[in-house]
Amino acid sequence: MGTTPHLRLDVAILDRNIEAMAGLCGAAHLSLRPHAKTHKSPEIARRQLSAGAVGLTVATIGEAEVFAPACDDLFIAYPLWVDAADADRLRALAERSRILVGCDSVEAARRLSRLPVEVVVEVDSGHHRSGVQPARAGELAARISELGLRVRGVFTFPGHSYSPDARAAAADDEAAALAVATSTLAAALVPARLVSGGSTPSAAFSRAGVLNELRPGVYVFGDAQQVELGTIGFDQVALTVVATVVSHAGGRAITDAGSKALGADRSAWATGYGRVLELPDARIVALSEHHSTIEWPGGLPALGSLVALVPNHVCNAVNLADSYHLTDGGTWPVSARGRNN
Repeated sequence: MGTTPHLRLDVAILDRNIEAMAGLCGAAHLSLRPHAKTHKSPEIARRQLSAGAVGLTVATIGEAEVFAPACDDLFIAYPLWVDAADADRLRALAERSRILVGCDSVEAARRLSRLPVEVVVEVDSGHHRSGVQPARAGELAARISELGLRVRGVFTFPGHSYSPDARAAAADDEAAALAVATSTLAAALVPARLVSGGSTPSAAFSRAGVLNELRPGVYVFGDAQQVELGTIGFDQVALTVVATVVSHAGGRAITDAGSKALGADRSAWATGYGRVLELPDARIVALSEHHSTIEWPGGLPALGSLVALVPNHVCNAVNLADSYHLTDGGTWPVSARGRNN
């Protein structure tokens, strides 16, 4: 399985997770456009598309370039600020795939206006990051249309679903915001063909009839955040970081997987910097670059033994690795690693 630390991917659990989300969306009559920034892998993208995904979501032009050979319908769900070099890259992408681009300002839209892309207006549904207020979506869509761009619809990210007891409420906020936004587009005579939202924590509560598309990402792998939010159980965690126990200093287990393998994310409500897959009561209580310190109930694992650690935020852990080590043998590259622009 290689030296440690490394990513271990259980392909059987991965496939079950892919099928489960496809089934959830199918039962709700929602299209699924998974966010590929989580896995950064064309091999996994092909599995998602084969299971019924209508396209892929990405965060950057660089990610779109990696996934274009595997998918001909890509949504860059980000308010791009395009320069001349970016414009050339988008033109090249549009020769092989339909490209949708997020937008929340007329100024950004002007930079897209000569490009063969479609625009999706971003609205803020409560996460308070990017996006216009829902009541302003129609006004913005009309002004973007006047620039000669085709407006495909509206989208949002209910990121405040990443909080205990907020999953259903965030989905309600999402539905309310998108309902207002689509009504303002209709009033502006810009039909919203695409009404897109979703996150892994809120997916089960998403409102069909308002939304017609979901864009979850983390569901393919699961992580410690999703376990603690109650979205999944440990049996749905497909990706772990395999680490070696290198010390028993202080009566705790110290492994060789630090922040450069697990990522350093820790939400204020999280109970640690990650979890141990087969010991739910253990907690990673400290991270440095190449060490994780684990409060380990009971007898400590032997020095030199391997443990499977569940990162808090799997997207960050994936972007720190070059490859997946598969439980059924072989490796897959993390092909879009570092494609952050």
